[in-house]
Amino acid sequence: MRRIYLDYNATTPVAPTVVEAMRPYFTEHFGNASSQHIVGRIAYEAMTDARGQVAGLLGCDADEIVFTSGATESNNLAIKGLLFAGNPAAGGHLVISSIEHAAVIQPAKFMERLGYDVTVVPCDQNGVVQPEAIAQALQRNTRLVSIMHANNEIGTIQPIREIAHVCHERGVLVHTDAAQSVGKIPTQVDALDVDLMSIAGHKFYGPKGVGALFVREGIQLEPVLHGTDHEQGFRGGTENIPYIVGLGAAASMVGKMLDESSQRMEQLRDDLAQRLQSSIAELIINGQGALRLPNTLSATFPGVTGRALLQRTPQLCASTGAACNDQNIQASPVLTGLGHSPESSQGTLRLSVGWHTSFEEIELAANWLVDAWENLKR
Repeated sequence: MRRIYLDYNATTPVAPTVVEAMRPYFTEHFGNASSQHIVGRIAYEAMTDARGQVAGLLGCDADEIVFTSGATESNNLAIKGLLFAGNPAAGGHLVISSIEHAAVIQPAKFMERLGYDVTVVPCDQNGVVQPEAIAQALQRNTRLVSIMHANNEIGTIQPIREIAHVCHERGVLVHTDAAQSVGKIPTQVDALDVDLMSIAGHKFYGPKGVGALFVREGIQLEPVLHGTDHEQGFRGGTENIPYIVGLGAAASMVGKMLDESSQRMEQLRDDLAQRLQSSIAELIINGQGALRLPNTLSATFPGVTGRALLQRTPQLCASTGAACNDQNIQASPVLTGLGHSPESSQGTLRLSVGWHTSFEEIELAANWLVDAWENLKR
């Protein structure tokens, strides 16, 4: 049975050039980067090179890159680290949006349980958080605003630079979770004017289990992982050199191919949307009125559930727009924020293309989904 993968927002395959870059650091160059002998120095130099490659992709200084285990840790370090820095007992106010990933929502809830104030700002009908809404949410004790760069479900790109301008006028720092946007659209930290940015290697053809946090020079964070004085004191623990090398190689690779790959993925996404809409008149493209990631299509199929569609098309690897567990299916807060009812939101699929997607696969996937929808409707 032929398999078509349209779940690149969940994870990407590790690029062959990335695998080759990593390989020597598992066996030949296995040193601890903190060791002072030659084997350790080789590992340290490889880590330094990777730090520069990631910094090059984000347009920052290498010293502003902190390696982590992924975007979840980066988000936790940004939120907890910033609010705990200085005098944790002083408290403070945090602003996030209603469309954030759980890796931001859950740290925010944790801080709220500790007595910090948290405000959740809704999105508009297109899935965009408006700067004016952020401005209204700011308080005298607001210390951080954390808004994702691009939504992982529907792909809407947030006006981060405009949000940052509103915040900086009030002396408030800005963090963005850019896990979904890095490697798909430009993510230069100065262009976005952010103070902290989280990234994850496995979203742009690097390995799982490694990421980074951009920390603008001068910002103080309390470590989430206490230990030895690694990563400029921001994160204890021996650095994962093979994976850090892989992250750097992936960052270098996607930076060189950004314009070309973005254009091609947008063509694939739009072709898929056109094929589905031409056969299903009531199909809804979520976030269509906003700027979106070039690879992401969130489509709501009328009268069926996304889960049933995927069960009918086992050869298609894609995701629903709902958070599922063994007991029930809960409506996605992103989709209900767009105005979907809990029932209609269940008909949503997230279809995300990548470098290896072909136009032939798009045609096949569209045909499979249309056939499955028609059979379910009957």
